[in-house]
Amino acid sequence: MNTLMPNATQPISDMLVSRSLSAADYVPTLDAMLARTLERIALKKEQSIRTADELWIVDHNDVYTLGQAGKEEHILRHTDTPIIKTDRGGQVTWHGHGQVVLYWLFDLHSLGWSVRTLVSHAEQAIEDVTNDCLQSHALSNTAGISAHARRDAPGVYLYANTPKTLNDSKSSIKDTDTDDTIMLGKMASLGFKIKQGFSYHGIAINLNCDLSAFNAINPCGYAGMQMLRLSDFVAMQANTEQSNSQQQQSSTHINPQGKNFLSYEQVIQKLLDNIADRHAGRIELRDIEIKENR
Repeated sequence: MNTLMPNATQPISDMLVSRSLSAADYVPTLDAMLARTLERIALKKEQSIRTADELWIVDHNDVYTLGQAGKEEHILRHTDTPIIKTDRGGQVTWHGHGQVVLYWLFDLHSLGWSVRTLVSHAEQAIEDVTNDCLQSHALSNTAGISAHARRDAPGVYLYANTPKTLNDSKSSIKDTDTDDTIMLGKMASLGFKIKQGFSYHGIAINLNCDLSAFNAINPCGYAGMQMLRLSDFVAMQANTEQSNSQQQQSSTHINPQGKNFLSYEQVIQKLLDNIADRHAGRIELRDIEIKENR
């Protein structure tokens, strides 16, 4: 059963609101998302009413979802976790606790966005927030790691700069040559559905989840794809209970490596702020400089 958090619906701006769902089962969440999208389509079509766009912040109960054109062959073994066929794009993926899922219920026509614009904004928002976290809360062994999209597969991946790049004082994340980076794996997936100019579904970012769930599938249809999580690269709290315990013990939350802990909620807020700025036109798309699989 879906459980709405306290103060679940929050206005972000006049034309954007957020809604939070905790311990959410997949099917009723999808049903509610589709119903809301159809309601917005009808209001616009029949009454010329433009409704506020919505960002749904969802903490899903464990589930595998198979996209509209998904192939069963990418499910390597069956477990106790349910497998649900859904209407988004893409192949099979996993959702569960410790992963943040953001569903983008946007009126693309009113925003003047194409589907490609939507995808690029989603990827670049994840890049921005991940790279900010890596710069401000990086663990000692994660120097030179940065987040990028890939030319041949939707999503956001982590790359490590080679020693040659790290020793070049003129280099930067933006202009690093792909020959000087190595892809470590995938940290965020995306898959949208567009209905009469309205988007739903969205992005999934691994924060501090148990990655073993991905071992039963070819993530997003790619055999051998290494899945990653942010908490292995930045000083991050393990879960909400740990966060509350640390808050009682210390107001600074310093971990053994001397870094401030980054909470699950802080990462979500960074994402909401970035997406809201993009929605309002305050962040424009960068030139697409996406990585190859190296």
